Amino acid sequence: MTERSHELRVFEVIKETAEAVTLVFDVPSEAASRFDYKPGQFLTVCIPSDRTGSVARCYSLSSSPHQDSRPAVTVKRVSGGFASNWICDNVAVDSLLTVLEPSGSFTPRSFDDDVLLCAAGSGITPILSIAKSLLYTGAGKVTLFYANRDRDAVIFADQIGGLAERFPHRFTVTHWLEAERGLPQSTAVADLIAPDVDRDIFLCGPAGFAEEVRAALTQLRVPAERLHIENYKSLETNPFLTPAAQVPVVAPLGEGGARVRVELDGESHVFDWPKDTPLLDVLLAAGLDPPHVCRESACGTCVCSVKSGRTKMRMNESLIEEELSRGLTLACQTLPESAEVDIAFDQ
Repeated sequence: MTERSHELRVFEVIKETAEAVTLVFDVPSEAASRFDYKPGQFLTVCIPSDRTGSVARCYSLSSSPHQDSRPAVTVKRVSGGFASNWICDNVAVDSLLTVLEPSGSFTPRSFDDDVLLCAAGSGITPILSIAKSLLYTGAGKVTLFYANRDRDAVIFADQIGGLAERFPHRFTVTHWLEAERGLPQSTAVADLIAPDVDRDIFLCGPAGFAEEVRAALTQLRVPAERLHIENYKSLETNPFLTPAAQVPVVAPLGEGGARVRVELDGESHVFDWPKDTPLLDVLLAAGLDPPHVCRESACGTCVCSVKSGRTKMRMNESLIEEELSRGLTLACQTLPESAEVDIAFDQ
């Protein structure tokens, strides 16, 4: 296990629908500060496996750090999904689960701006966390567009209804039920969300739904930098493996490499950075433990800031143009493009 993993006891199991449960965790006092989180972030959960020892899955926090006393994730059963079915069938009150500390960049920059939230199915999980935090803490207006198969499949129906009653002038909800209207299509979606697309937009849901919403935003000429997307993606690597099993082999510096200075956890480190080796691999090989989960560009956990020098990313599934313009990059994908580079984490 890594230094960022913790064993948490399940305080409560809430059956949200026939297919979805919420796990409320009891965080010990000595780890409380490590579980401070932002609305929209996720926890990575270790699931035991007879074949591989364990598998890792990321589940969004449905709780709000500004409203709920304990962190909670919500898991929807997926047909054929090993981890989700194991959780729904086996986890009970007092179960112990190993989890990584909160991660992710799918979170609002301001609590006072108006936002448009778009979700389908279990994609409502981080969206609810964001909505509760904005409504209880901020001053802006929140519009939610939420698609589901039918009324029985609506996760958090009571919580959403309660927010609408408590904040009638700031919270607007539109439900789309496939049983009544068919699958959401971009033209119809555009008609529904058009009045609110001048806001920051947060989108989470299955690929088909996300494609229709993105097509609707294109029809409405919404700038790409205004859209924030949370992608669901199975991890190809297991962050719960022992650090020794994860340490990559770093090639010699060679031509085109760089000298990099890295600020991490209040300390400064200087390394040789081979041109074809991602920054994260360099740091892990040196025995450091920078924040990371997926190592595949999807989670955004390893985000850092380029203070000087030039870098490039092999792949980017997390950062938007506005963040890139501020010098943010993903350590798991970043390669050097200048002879000297200055990088800072936790900025």
